[in-house]
Amino acid sequence: MSATPADPARSPADPARSPAVLRATGLEVVHRTRSGPLHAVSGVDLTLHERRTLALVGESGSGKSSIAKALLRLPAPTAGTVTLDDTDLSALTSRQLRALRPRLQMVFQDPLSSLNPRRTVRDLVAEPLDAHPGLLRGRDRLAVADEQLTAVGLPPELFGDRRPEQLSGGQAQRVAVARALAAEPRVLIADEAVSALDVSAQATVLNLLRRLTEERGLASLFITHDLGVVRAVSDDIAVLQLGRLCERGPTEAVLAAPAHPYTAALLAAVPEPGRPLGDTGLLPADPPSPLDPPSGCRFRTRCPLADDRCAAETPAARPVGPGRTVACHRPLLPVLDRAGFGSAPVPAQRP
Repeated sequence: MSATPADPARSPADPARSPAVLRATGLEVVHRTRSGPLHAVSGVDLTLHERRTLALVGESGSGKSSIAKALLRLPAPTAGTVTLDDTDLSALTSRQLRALRPRLQMVFQDPLSSLNPRRTVRDLVAEPLDAHPGLLRGRDRLAVADEQLTAVGLPPELFGDRRPEQLSGGQAQRVAVARALAAEPRVLIADEAVSALDVSAQATVLNLLRRLTEERGLASLFITHDLGVVRAVSDDIAVLQLGRLCERGPTEAVLAAPAHPYTAALLAAVPEPGRPLGDTGLLPADPPSPLDPPSGCRFRTRCPLADDRCAAETPAARPVGPGRTVACHRPLLPVLDRAGFGSAPVPAQRP
């Protein structure tokens, strides 16, 4: 499934000049199961910048949602730190953390599951104001809700008194976005926010998220398994494979010339005209279990370039271009043009 291409005229904030809003360092998430510890996230570092969107991509089960919950401390990560502006969230008391909750908002895949069917759309958007009345600053709660509905393209005179069951999927998702905006967040996390929508509604929500991130100075994390929508919404991309980041960099550069074989495989799985669905030839096996991940590189059991070093040594991230890193012993080294974008991926020489 693909979405409307990104607007080439837009000029997102320069990451070197855009303030870092949220930093995660050494993030670890381990779930205790009857079969033993499940390592959902292993040593992940992420930075979200003001007015920029980072896309976190990977297959189902790669740990994307675990990272989102860890950033929100729902629950707290097993290890690592999360800093919002200059505040270490792990150092806060429960009361202090609750006071900061409005600054971290999340939009989920299925908005109807989080919308109370007994309440009107206007009341649903005003819910954060009820939980945190300090956000009102003397304003009328319903007037604020109407402002947010207008911001997401839902005229309050038409939608304010509707119930969730009277909304389409795309409209319900925009209500969820409006409710998040009412909390005046610094960070917006969208977890598979368009995967359940048709192409038209998908494009509308993606364009909305893009515009609001830039207009309101948000730092956004867009989580998806579908690389077909990434170009339309993100400035930067981080590729997650079995709990570890394997590649990151500017979206256009990574999509033009992936440096990690796993990224290349994900791109090959994006449907294209004339190619049969599922005909990728690059992911010959199911992902290994996070209960028993492979040694060394966690992609090596499915990688056509893997060698003995890949099994013995965990690859460290290394630079492969302007603002780009890859964690791979045998990356697909991009041939960089003057703009820093790859013209074609070229296999690295065997060490």
